[in-house]
Amino acid sequence: MVSKVVKVTNEQGLHMRPATVFSAAVTPFDSDVKILFNGNQYDGKSVMMLMAACIKCGAEIEIQADGPDEEAALAKAVELVESGLGD
Repeated sequence: MVSKVVKVTNEQGLHMRPATVFSAAVTPFDSDVKILFNGNQYDGKSVMMLMAACIKCGAEIEIQADGPDEEAALAKAVELVESGLGD
């Protein structure tokens, strides 16, 4: 398992569109991708779980990837969050 803490830079946080972008990007990976926020764990491949997390701009989240392509999955997830998730 690999993980990294990143800050959410998207001004609206993980609302519908950024959550969809994130989920669509990490779903093709064989590894599990999880987001840890406020003591809870959310499935990074689930748009509904990401939206339910209520992650706002400026929040620090931990992204975890576990599986055969965990390094690539984590790199993609971190890249997306740090780039603002397309906004």
